[in-house]
Amino acid sequence: MKGIETSENKSSTRLTIVGYVLFTFLGYVCIGLPLAVLPIFVTKGLGYSAIVAGIVISLQYVTTFITRGLSGNLIDKYGPKQSVFTSMICFMLNGALLYITYLCRHHTAISLWVLIAGRLITGCAEGFIGASPITWAMTDVGKKYTATIISYNGIASYGALAVGAPLGVLLNQAFGLDAISLLILLLGISGYTIARSKKNIVLKKEPGNTPHISFLSVLKKVSPYGIGLLTAGMGFGTISNFITLYYDHFHWSDAALCLSVFSILFITGRLFFSNAIDKYGGIKVAIGCLICETIGLFILSVLYLPAYALIGAAITGLGFSLVFPALGTEAVKLFSDERSGAAIAAYGLFIDISLGITGPVIGGVIQTFGIQYIFAFSTGIVFIGLLICTYLNKELPRAVVKGI
Repeated sequence: MKGIETSENKSSTRLTIVGYVLFTFLGYVCIGLPLAVLPIFVTKGLGYSAIVAGIVISLQYVTTFITRGLSGNLIDKYGPKQSVFTSMICFMLNGALLYITYLCRHHTAISLWVLIAGRLITGCAEGFIGASPITWAMTDVGKKYTATIISYNGIASYGALAVGAPLGVLLNQAFGLDAISLLILLLGISGYTIARSKKNIVLKKEPGNTPHISFLSVLKKVSPYGIGLLTAGMGFGTISNFITLYYDHFHWSDAALCLSVFSILFITGRLFFSNAIDKYGGIKVAIGCLICETIGLFILSVLYLPAYALIGAAITGLGFSLVFPALGTEAVKLFSDERSGAAIAAYGLFIDISLGITGPVIGGVIQTFGIQYIFAFSTGIVFIGLLICTYLNKELPRAVVKGI
């Protein structure tokens, strides 16, 4: 009987976590819907270069970087509900601006500037949604479920991209960018409405016992793990931002399928291997993941056939699947429960930096060397991350013993 109760408790906990990461899913569907469409819209629809397209897409991560810290402090002070509200309002605004972008498409300069404003607001939305569902779930079910929560949250985010990216392509082909914008607006309204029905949870702090830690100090403390995440994110960013242009260059079809394969294998990794983090430790799991991601990107970089592109994307997705929760679990352990929101937000900044620089950097690679070299470049960056995590695996235990 006791075993049955334990099983029921676990199921109830999982359902509770799913109820919170639903906001992540809704948010990342909003992010994913235009993901595979905008590079083509900017280059072929508006007539700008690949590097301009990369910069415009990546501008999102500038405001994500800024608002991560604001979100972390807001969560720790007032609870995660307000941060979710703010995010959903930003998604609504982005939907409206994307609609205006479509209406102004024949006035290319105006359309581009409105699109830039929309990308910046999307960055705000991502910044506020990033740590909110994770912290909301942690404050409800307990910090001991951190690895599970982060894994589920990742399934929600990349599952949303797996749904959003191909759906965006289909909507764009059937109706146009205006249909995508209206769906984003509707999803933002839905997320806001669902959040209103949930109870806000604010951790009570004991005055005088918990010293104030600045967000900059939190950022510095999680940076060893964050740098490993940053390098891993370059592989994901290259696939998500440029796979449509890559396929177009080689005159291949079904770029959206490649994005879906990447996301499906990512989700598979999260579902079947997330327990490895508790069993082997975050750093060791991250090393294994980065080896897998490096192999996948290498296949993409040397075998110019669509079948091999799918295989490479699948292996890359599987490799990237556990990097965020593996290193994130180690980062959160460094802080008390009261600073969990700031810790997750600070750690999440590194994926924002990674995705933010991916656009202009890969755009520069395209302009300088040609689009066929983008995955060779990403392979090198991810391999550097593998070396960094290998070093951390040796050095961090000694650093902890010394009290650093």
